[in-house]
Amino acid sequence: MSELPTERTRTAHRERRDALSWLLLALGGLVVAALAVQLDARLGTASAPFLGRYKIRVGPATVLAPAVAVAVLWLTSQGRLATRSWKHIQLFGYVAGLAWAITLALVDGWSGLTKTLGSPEEYLGDVSRVGDDPLGYIRHFTADAAYHSVASRGHPPGPVLFLWALERIGVDNHIFLGFLITAVSALTVPLVLSAVRDSVGEEAARRYLPVLTLAPYAIWVAVSLDGLVAALGAAAIVAGLRASRRRVRGRPAMGWALLAGLLIGLAALFSYSAPWLGLSLVCVYFARRRAFLNVASGVGALLPILGAQVLGFAWTEGLVAAETDYASRVAPYRSVLWWSAISVVVLLLATGPALYASARKVRNTAAWPFLVGAGAAVVFSIAAGLARGGVEHAWLPFFPWLTVAAVAAEKPAGELPPTPPLLVGVGAVLAILVEATLVTPW
Repeated sequence: MSELPTERTRTAHRERRDALSWLLLALGGLVVAALAVQLDARLGTASAPFLGRYKIRVGPATVLAPAVAVAVLWLTSQGRLATRSWKHIQLFGYVAGLAWAITLALVDGWSGLTKTLGSPEEYLGDVSRVGDDPLGYIRHFTADAAYHSVASRGHPPGPVLFLWALERIGVDNHIFLGFLITAVSALTVPLVLSAVRDSVGEEAARRYLPVLTLAPYAIWVAVSLDGLVAALGAAAIVAGLRASRRRVRGRPAMGWALLAGLLIGLAALFSYSAPWLGLSLVCVYFARRRAFLNVASGVGALLPILGAQVLGFAWTEGLVAAETDYASRVAPYRSVLWWSAISVVVLLLATGPALYASARKVRNTAAWPFLVGAGAAVVFSIAAGLARGGVEHAWLPFFPWLTVAAVAAEKPAGELPPTPPLLVGVGAVLAILVEATLVTPW
């Protein structure tokens, strides 16, 4: 009987140590960001490490996000989620994740859901260019890149065409449209939970739920179409896991693998960085000794890209155009040296202390393929000098996978620790503070 309290004490001590280690790293990073601002470094913003400006905003809606966080943590501490069916767990994760993102956005009032849509620098400003000729828009997308909004220049035509299609079916109210985009983006939560369950077991997925639903990066879920990319990428990984299950063979396996590739290819029409999630699929297939499934997923990923090319949009040419625009419009005015360091600070703040625990235990989890794909995308972005502000929303498709090892055992095949309430709570408080003090351009 004496061993149980001892183990609980050790777990609590490790959790406090992870939280303190993360805090020291985050504070050190904030000092670096403040130093860059004081030295008038070429940052393109006075609110480093983020883009935007600082302004304290407190109102009646400010209490909504803390109420959601307290409810999730209380239900977790009372063990209310341990006895629910898996379907109920997924539904709760979706509702809680959606509520967390929406209530954080509502700190700014209804504009929290609409300011992105009304910005002339965002995708909605280009919808009128599509008009009645979407095929013409696709054909001339790369050639007309200089006339697009800032957001569209750095992305394939998928986001604009998505908004155009919604407008065509009558979804033109900005509040409803903002809620709809957030609701679709929040599907990432149950999808990631399914992936964790498939790779490391249901118990680990249940314990990961609060970490995922109360993540600090939810601040940007309600204001970025990159959340749609996150949902598509998560669905692709779930399909790849289904394809590589031990009992799934033959046509069903190839069908799931093909679907996984199709989803990655579709995500690539929304974001040039989405294919990095395909690396997670590759790692999953090799880890499960189903390498041949890479062929089906590879073919599936090419189909949307080739389909777009038949319609007139060459993905590789669009990527080159985006890089050329970035090199002329952004790179000369934002220091690659400073932003390389500051982007790491954003990563620490957006994922919270769960990132530190996950990085420390990555070797102890079978979910390591997820961290490889997401981690490679982040490392490449920084190494290539592309991370020069705005990564808080550009990296949304990768953030959820970087913290999956936060609930991993302390050693391989060891006993799973409980949900880390301190890490979750600190991350939630951080999100509330950032949302109350930072006004983003999105």
